[in-house]
Amino acid sequence: MGELVLNLPALAYPALAPMLLLFAAACAGVLVEAFVPRGARNAVQLVLSLLALIAALIMVVLRAGKVTAENAQTAAAAVSIDQAGLFLQGAIIVLGIVSMLLIGERTLETGGPFVAQAAITVGSELDRKQAAKESGATEVYPLALFAIAGMTLFVTANDLLVMFVALEVFSLPLYLLCALARRKRLLSQEAALKYFLLGAYASAFFLFGLALVYGFAGAVDFRAIHASVNNSPNNVLLLIVGLAMLSIGLLFKAAAAPFHVWTPDVYQGAPTAVTAFMAACTKVAAFGALARVLYVGFDGLGWEFTPVLGVIAVLTMLVGAILAVTQTDLKRLLAYSSIANAGYLLVGLLGGGKEGLSSMLFYLVAYGFLVIAAFGMLTLVRDADGEATHLSRWAGLGKRSPLFAGVFSFLLLAFAGIPLTSGFVAKFAVFGAGIAGGQTWLVLFGVLSSIILAFPYIRVVVLMWLNEPGETTPSVSIPGALTSTALMIGVLVTLVLGVWPSPLLDLTTNVSNFIR
Repeated sequence: MGELVLNLPALAYPALAPMLLLFAAACAGVLVEAFVPRGARNAVQLVLSLLALIAALIMVVLRAGKVTAENAQTAAAAVSIDQAGLFLQGAIIVLGIVSMLLIGERTLETGGPFVAQAAITVGSELDRKQAAKESGATEVYPLALFAIAGMTLFVTANDLLVMFVALEVFSLPLYLLCALARRKRLLSQEAALKYFLLGAYASAFFLFGLALVYGFAGAVDFRAIHASVNNSPNNVLLLIVGLAMLSIGLLFKAAAAPFHVWTPDVYQGAPTAVTAFMAACTKVAAFGALARVLYVGFDGLGWEFTPVLGVIAVLTMLVGAILAVTQTDLKRLLAYSSIANAGYLLVGLLGGGKEGLSSMLFYLVAYGFLVIAAFGMLTLVRDADGEATHLSRWAGLGKRSPLFAGVFSFLLLAFAGIPLTSGFVAKFAVFGAGIAGGQTWLVLFGVLSSIILAFPYIRVVVLMWLNEPGETTPSVSIPGALTSTALMIGVLVTLVLGVWPSPLLDLTTNVSNFIR
């Protein structure tokens, strides 16, 4: 009787170390929830999460100088730890660290926005206050770590099946995180349900696309797909439909029109710290995966998908800019701004080549720090009902809190693309890549939408500085140490990248290549 032989794939553990470390820390966080006393969980979970993220970042940096075409592939070529993948992993982890500071601050506060449901639905008033002090919904930490770990796998997946698994790994925790708001919890739970249902449809499209591509290529890894695209002229329709369905799943996560409808409701309903995390890290993950699919697996199509994605880019920019003008809630305004920025990222992506990928990577980093700082500022304007995000409540805020209004005005001008900010350099980079790649028509629509989108930003600045404060104008709370650190990092990066962008531009140029 013959022996059963298992051919296990060779795993390059040093290359996979950042992901493995994050997954291990997330599992340890679950054990902390089970065994650590409730009063100590916040501190333990926060320290564990930050240490795991910092250690994972160190692993990424150490790996960056050792990547070659020969050792980039690991886990049976299902994961590709190349230079672009490492840069995307590093960006996700760094933005995750800054987001975790915001999450930690809001969770450590008495009551906070992440309070266990039992603390606000049962018991006497005294019991509720005591529960609010002891419970901070500390499951937010392992959920965030699982999401970050899934994102780092998502941007390095060299196989559609692995990419789908990673998509679900980081999506499911996000659905739960959106429902953890204490105040306006019905709005939060509604947003989470909408996100879950629409996300399930998007995942189904991705899975159907995977099946069609497998039917065409007989494989799901990008190397085999690339070879089949170049060598098999038959059944091209099957391939194109499969790519279209894959793109729907990815563009949903990127918040590109017409797959953007979840974004305003989810951004408004989720806890603001979670919204900042989603707006920054999910954008990096979605565009990193989309770039890998288009540049590595399907580049043999001769970029026949460019006109369709170009129309989506134009629609995304215009929908985001025009609907942002009509918003009266700052979280919804930033949500539509996020949609428009997805269109600008598509312009850089469709520019193609090294310059297009480099500009997209720079934009992702610049936008990530900017949007985290903006949402962090929103957490500071509060009244008796919690965060005051309606525009009318911000009238005259500059006269009551000039420092706060000055910093927020700077961030809004950066969103508008004013020179000497990272927003200007990022837009200049993607528009330059679009022109170099022959996509001038996209750049023209991008400039038009930027002009439209500048209006709502400047309207907020005028409202803060030129209007008189009313009796109901909310107060600006003094940020804690964690929030102050996150805001300082976001504002400084926005300023430095606007004044001295060349180091990051050089880095993105050097790493802008995928290894198939």
